[in-house]
Amino acid sequence: MTPGALTELLRAHVPPERQDALRAVPGLEALLEEHLAKGRESWPDVTLAPEHFLHHVARHLPPEGSLDDTLRALHAADLYLACACAAGEPQALRHFERHVLAKVATRLGQPPGVTLDEVLQVTRQRLLLGVAETPPKIAEYSGRGALGGWVRIVASRIARELRSQAGRQELFSDTPHALERLLSGGNPERELLQAHSRQVLTESLQAALQELTERERALLRLHHLHGLTMDRIATMYGEPRSSVARHVAQARERLLKLTRRELASRLKLDGQELESLLGLVQSRLDLSLHRLMDQG
Repeated sequence: MTPGALTELLRAHVPPERQDALRAVPGLEALLEEHLAKGRESWPDVTLAPEHFLHHVARHLPPEGSLDDTLRALHAADLYLACACAAGEPQALRHFERHVLAKVATRLGQPPGVTLDEVLQVTRQRLLLGVAETPPKIAEYSGRGALGGWVRIVASRIARELRSQAGRQELFSDTPHALERLLSGGNPERELLQAHSRQVLTESLQAALQELTERERALLRLHHLHGLTMDRIATMYGEPRSSVARHVAQARERLLKLTRRELASRLKLDGQELESLLGLVQSRLDLSLHRLMDQG
């Protein structure tokens, strides 16, 4: 890059009222080169344009006061990774999972009243998934402290939220008539289900869901509720796409088997009736999961 290029990129994103403070930083170009080099050295396989990195730096500069200390104290490698994660860079997301979130999980231990997997899953969603036009929350990381500590604070707050009834995000609705409403109204097979059968079907599905592991429920939530592709889920977990696709399919099949077992024990149906009911469940499962989770 040409001499002074990084300084000019940073200035392009700093508001006019902070330009004088920026010009007062001695050796600014060398400092920015050092920050960029730290990011690239720490994460050599992460693709991030210098302009995107410096735009991220500019967004988090304090609105007043000297900028010298702020810029020199940046955790540049952490900020580089967070910026790339906010942009959805696949390698950055894998590094975040392996080098940041895994260490946070070790430090958190087992939070009381919730499962660690649940806390980590909500943390992933909150930090790495943008909503509508809102960027992912990890874009709010300013680099003024270690990324691991910042994520640990976020995860701890999420654990507290999940412990409270108001903040807890259940995977599926506890409403007993959710599936009954789904299977009625315009469904040509609705006569197959008498009122009692519909209630038992709902209870059986919910009971089966409770036997899934946290990971299985998390995968179903990501795929069916949030509509994430296998590629996106694989990137979040840092696993091969084929492995994630297999695990999602296995979770779905296990849910069907558990539902069948619950129905067989609760309903007095002959083999043909039971299989007809299970066929209805299986044919509508994707839609059922989406609607039930959406009400959770």
